[in-house]
Amino acid sequence: MHQNVTIAEAIVLSCFRPTPERNRIVYEEANFPSVRYLYQAQPELEVVAVEDDKAIVDAIDERTLLVPISHVLFKTAEIQDVAPIVRRAHEAGAHVVLDAYQSAGVVPLDVTELDVDFATGGSVKWLCGGPGAGWLYVRPDLAASLEPTLVGWQGHARPFDFEPELEYAEGVARFLTGTPNVPALYAASAGYDVIEEVGVDRIRANSIRQTRLLIELLDEAGFEVGSPRDPARRGGTVLVKTPEFQAVHKELAERQIFCDFRPDAGIRLGPHFYNTDEELRFTVREMAEIVATGAYERHLGATARF
Repeated sequence: MHQNVTIAEAIVLSCFRPTPERNRIVYEEANFPSVRYLYQAQPELEVVAVEDDKAIVDAIDERTLLVPISHVLFKTAEIQDVAPIVRRAHEAGAHVVLDAYQSAGVVPLDVTELDVDFATGGSVKWLCGGPGAGWLYVRPDLAASLEPTLVGWQGHARPFDFEPELEYAEGVARFLTGTPNVPALYAASAGYDVIEEVGVDRIRANSIRQTRLLIELLDEAGFEVGSPRDPARRGGTVLVKTPEFQAVHKELAERQIFCDFRPDAGIRLGPHFYNTDEELRFTVREMAEIVATGAYERHLGATARF
């Protein structure tokens, strides 16, 4: 476990020594900013951002080092077609880092079936675990051979001996750094237990049904939907485009309807297994009333809060 995805991906990156012959990073333009910033900040890397998941496959070549992609895009909730990306990356000798933050807990994910090299995520979203508890998966054969240079005392073979010289721990333990955020880990474990008890397959089935209901309600209310309508390509969130959506979002919060928004995108509605259909109907009714009456206008110019 790690504090967040950025640290987890930085640990992965520290395992590799880019060369002029292999220093390309390929990802989608809609990748999460923290992931983009990490690679952009490395002067020895050539970053290639492309339009979508199909373009990623085309952009990967023998110069590609890492392909850090999102399983589900954070603005639109579009599920990316990961399998072709992994196949092409491995053909070219590159490694895939899959960010599953927006999918884990609501969209079934089998990292071994996909054969991804690394996977990262966190507990704030669908895993109901709170902040400060990210995670990193490393394919077992890579965990046994790679040596991260971003390492701390927890990654030592005998951490509590406090030896002065580094000796890597066996397997994935070598990807640990310093003292973990223990309270965050305990808080996260409670949420993980709940998700495991309910079951991700059941959560996914209900999510597909409820996001479909949301889209139908939003269509009836005359709103523009920015998420995929194909359930196979739609994660757990429905993006809604409204006039002055930052202000609409604030008015919704004052009416005890809690959602979020993203700049240049819209309002994100993400029902989870504990939400009722009536709550979804109520949310759309209130949103329609807020827009129709101009109730949001009193929030125009207010400081954006997520």
